[in-house]
Amino acid sequence: MTEQLTVTVGRRAARAILIDGYGRLVLIKRTKPGQEPYWTAPGGGVEDSDSSIEAALYRELSEELGAEAAGASQVFLFSSPSDAGVAVQHFFVARLATLDESTRSGPEFSDPSRGGYDLDRIDLRSDELTSIDLKPTALKEFILANREALLAEAATVG
Repeated sequence: MTEQLTVTVGRRAARAILIDGYGRLVLIKRTKPGQEPYWTAPGGGVEDSDSSIEAALYRELSEELGAEAAGASQVFLFSSPSDAGVAVQHFFVARLATLDESTRSGPEFSDPSRGGYDLDRIDLRSDELTSIDLKPTALKEFILANREALLAEAATVG
């Protein structure tokens, strides 16, 4: 008899390890009152209207950054417990194609109580990434361990 494993995915998100033409990682610096700043990869929740996880990624990049990416290749998966089961984040490496911050439109920009969502760029060839609080920590470790491969992959996508 074979036992079947059932896991409930409470939330699914698509995020980008987004690299610009200068080898810099494009991140969002989050600032919230009473908390130390932290950085996160752009992206967010997959919605029922998204045709795929990759489609959610492109929608989120447009909303959060006013950005378009050239190609995307899933390279990392991170999960954590959530109230509704497990939260799964799909991380794609992609190359930044265009960016117009004036077109940012996500719900995070209409509610000041959510704090700041500032665009930041970190040179992947430097040690700058080691000194920031990139969440989740497992993503930071993955990027640091694979930065040359990520730079090479971003150069070929699209």
